[in-house]
Amino acid sequence: MFSGIIEGMGTVVSIEKDQENVHLTLKCGFTGELKIDQSLSHNGVCLTVVRKEGELYTVTAIKETLLKSNLGLLLIGDEVNLERSMKMDGRLDGHIVQGHVDQTAVCQEVTAADGSWYYTFAYDFDPLKARQGYMTVEKGSVTVNGVSLTVVNSQKNSFQVAIIPYTFEHTNFHAIKKGSVINLEFDIIGKYLSRLAEFSNQGS
Repeated sequence: MFSGIIEGMGTVVSIEKDQENVHLTLKCGFTGELKIDQSLSHNGVCLTVVRKEGELYTVTAIKETLLKSNLGLLLIGDEVNLERSMKMDGRLDGHIVQGHVDQTAVCQEVTAADGSWYYTFAYDFDPLKARQGYMTVEKGSVTVNGVSLTVVNSQKNSFQVAIIPYTFEHTNFHAIKKGSVINLEFDIIGKYLSRLAEFSNQGS
């Protein structure tokens, strides 16, 4: 479990295909603190550290992960948002993030706004999934590339987020532009509430 507060960025240094899997090797500032079998969020995707060597570590993404996320689009040199799992005795500065990406979205527009930026993202809308909580709500929480954010201008198949300079500089938001594919995880609390409402309606 994660909080959506990015610790730092890793740089992809190697991509190795292994049948339907992809082994990603990255370099980051806290590789020395990582352990084999440790969970680590990569652009919002929870992956397991399988190998360490010096400043480098390796994780493996399976076919399902590659289909539902932007990890299969990564190139050598790309920056990836990283977060280690949440400590249960710490503050929850973001929101509850599972590290299970629901789908991807595409950046439609980036607009400067007096020192900050508004990003507009569009995603494929599925009415059935929306009834189960796979949607955004105004002022609700959403995770974009692993970053916990507040939704503004929520529409049926799109939403906006406001990015402050610190987030712009310390995450890979500075590399997101029109046409960029991002990972999207909807709020787990909304999913549970929608599911409970669905079962309640079936029983009435």
